Amino acid sequence: MLKAWKRSIIGSNQTNVIEFILMGFSSYPKLQIPLFVIFLLVYTITLTGNILIILVTTVDPALHSPMYFFLRNLSSIDICFNSVIVPKILADLILQKKTISYMGCFTQLYFFFFFGTVECCLLAAMAYDRYVAICNPLRYPEIMNRKVCFQLALVSWLLGFPNSTVSAIFVFSVTFCGPNTINHFFCDSPPVLELACADTYMIQIEAPTATMIFIVFPFLIILFTYICIIITILKMPSAEGRQKAFSTCSSHLLVVTLFYGTASSTYFNPKSKYSPDTKMFLSLSYTVITPMLNPIIYSLRNKEVKAAMKRTLHWKMFRTK
Repeated sequence: MLKAWKRSIIGSNQTNVIEFILMGFSSYPKLQIPLFVIFLLVYTITLTGNILIILVTTVDPALHSPMYFFLRNLSSIDICFNSVIVPKILADLILQKKTISYMGCFTQLYFFFFFGTVECCLLAAMAYDRYVAICNPLRYPEIMNRKVCFQLALVSWLLGFPNSTVSAIFVFSVTFCGPNTINHFFCDSPPVLELACADTYMIQIEAPTATMIFIVFPFLIILFTYICIIITILKMPSAEGRQKAFSTCSSHLLVVTLFYGTASSTYFNPKSKYSPDTKMFLSLSYTVITPMLNPIIYSLRNKEVKAAMKRTLHWKMFRTK
């Protein structure tokens, strides 16, 4: 059965293209080395920041709460999401042959869809957590118990499979007979489909449908929860209470704005609005920059995380002496 599935993906009608060329930043030859240094630095910061978040929220008992449980999951997703894209960018910046195999391109697109979908769903789960904390604080421990948190996180991860499987198979079910040059730095669906020799009408129907279900629907949940949160905050009698309530969800709101704002600028705008190079640089925002910024946002804007980091570092230093 596995062999049959593989034959359906790389069938005889697609053997003309066995690999793709990722143009990436080839049009900027003088910037190859500076870009390599920048991307390597960004990737290092992303890994370090997110691993530190996972470590601190795991070892510090003060951070064993639903909010930080979801934050650990978000950091794990950001590491994986970033690792699907950046190592290939780094390799292409220093290698003359900027190719990716047919199955390699399929795999990269699959996991790009997978981790992108999981992040959307997890951001919705985090929004629900903030909604319960602010709008129903007395019942918060009862509603957001360990079992519910685990189930929300598990559902978020599981929902990545249907979207990534259907979307990736749909994209690679078309015929690619040449050319094989992708005007992008990774195998994203729009630039890949531009190379299709066959009609992509069905894929153009499927793609917005999957987007609506797995990206827009979580966003609507986030939007609804924040409307309820804002209404509740405005009803609070004291300015101090309003400020404290808003501070508990400001980091999450900023992360949602960055992720959805940059992603929507790429996927929900008319095709003719931006040039391919502009779209490519916009894609960097949510694939490379946002995963780096998330741990920074949560650590700089959260007193509990900063205090926990100090305690963890102090404990590590004390243990080494």
